[in-house]
Amino acid sequence: MLRVLHIENIAVVEKADITFGPGLNVLTGETGAGKSIVIDAIGAVLGGRVSKDLIRTGAAGASVTAVFSDVNVSDWCEETGVDVDDELFIMRKISADGKSTCRVCGVPVSAGQLRTLGDRLLDIHGQHDGQLLMTEANHLKYLDSFGGYPDVRAQYASAYGVWKDAAERRAALLEMESEKERRTDILKYEISELESASLRAGEALELTSRRDLLKNAGKISDAVNTAFEALYGGLGEGAVDLIAQAEAGVTEAMTYAAEMTDLGSRITDLRYAAEDIAEGLRDVRERLEFSPEAFDQLEERLSLLHRLFRKYGGEEEALNYLERAKEELDDITFAAQKLEKLDRELEEHAKALRSAGKALTRARKAAGEGLRTRIVAELAGLSMPGIQFAVAFTSKKEYDATGGDEVQFLMSANTGEKLGRISKVASGGELARIMLAMKNVLAASEDIGTMVFDEVDTGVSGIAAQRVGEKLADLGTIRQVLCVTHLSQIAALADIHFVIEKDVRDGRTFTEITELDRAGRQRELARLIGGEHVTELTLRSAGELLDSAAGYKCK
Repeated sequence: MLRVLHIENIAVVEKADITFGPGLNVLTGETGAGKSIVIDAIGAVLGGRVSKDLIRTGAAGASVTAVFSDVNVSDWCEETGVDVDDELFIMRKISADGKSTCRVCGVPVSAGQLRTLGDRLLDIHGQHDGQLLMTEANHLKYLDSFGGYPDVRAQYASAYGVWKDAAERRAALLEMESEKERRTDILKYEISELESASLRAGEALELTSRRDLLKNAGKISDAVNTAFEALYGGLGEGAVDLIAQAEAGVTEAMTYAAEMTDLGSRITDLRYAAEDIAEGLRDVRERLEFSPEAFDQLEERLSLLHRLFRKYGGEEEALNYLERAKEELDDITFAAQKLEKLDRELEEHAKALRSAGKALTRARKAAGEGLRTRIVAELAGLSMPGIQFAVAFTSKKEYDATGGDEVQFLMSANTGEKLGRISKVASGGELARIMLAMKNVLAASEDIGTMVFDEVDTGVSGIAAQRVGEKLADLGTIRQVLCVTHLSQIAALADIHFVIEKDVRDGRTFTEITELDRAGRQRELARLIGGEHVTELTLRSAGELLDSAAGYKCK
């Protein structure tokens, strides 16, 4: 449930705090006073599109904060790392350049994440949502939303996914067959090029290191020779000989002094280490011996490797491409056999798809009859007793992601008239009431705590308006309902009534939002009934409306 809405610098609203309650919350006011701005603010704080045009003239930025209670969004919070206790705090700020930041319980989230959360918290029915019924592509969505049947839909989605994957693989094989000769030549050339290069992982790095070593071979060789001669001697004795002499002296001393044993062992280890180092220096010196031809060969090999890496994207990529190219060439070579096998698989998957599609159609037709019954009952309660409503099915030429059904809602608003497409036979007021009936029916199967209706009374008057108000009041017993209206019949049934008024002070326009008491509601209803000139008669009429509404809600 939306408990608090705080608005700052949105259009003509400088600052406003609205505390909503359970049941039917109604907002009324003169046209242009800012009623729809409240709906826009709710949409913005729940991830809707925003722009700098929303910001009040002269303000550096705008913000909307919403506080929800009694919501079940723990999975969303866990996924996004949001800690929530009893209440969910949502804030959205809009800067002067139109960019926005979103936070949930202090944690930054993206607008997309906020939209996902918003879809779980609140459903906004705008002034033009009745027009959605005119688009027959939406009828299937409404039917599936009503019927649910998650297992049947999941089985169909799985069967369709398997079939589509096989169909796409078959199409790829057919495309491959059409350009088989050209592609075969290319693959054979690339495979030959890579195989003749005898690529080996890490070779380029090794060769680069070897080349860098050989480029500095002269300097390295001089340094190694100096070190080697220091150990093994050049013109004189080297360190190894001197250590050996020292070892001989210590060994002789050990025969007379046992405490020299440790020194003897250590000096022997020193001689072994010196000899190992000298041998290592000899190996390095030998590796530095090369011919100019060998260096040229190394450079040529590196040049070949770098050319191939540029062509195929790198060492690892070239090696991987070689394997993929071999597999693709194999696919082309044996395409006919594979195509025949795929055809058999595709037929099996198509049978499974048709079976799942028929099960989905049966579930939809059963749901269609239930929806028809519920909608007719709802519309009868909205002063449309002679309404006929039907869900018509036609088969698609082929199955797609939604199944094999085309769905149309048909209606006849008058007794004796044949059924026709809603887009052709429904008036604006009828569309509004059908959409309200649809919302009321779907609300029973949706886990959304708050429903918002922005001028759902468009095209409705008289007894029909009374019935719309009663339907909203009924809906308010199971959901929190927010409704912007111009009709006294609807406003009278509110559990909480807000009036939105516009004022001009010091050359600036300000909008105030006020919760009304009984007397305030009576005056506002009188204004809705009689316009600018409120009389004792209209006040009495407004009082009677309030009493009648209270009586209805006590039934």
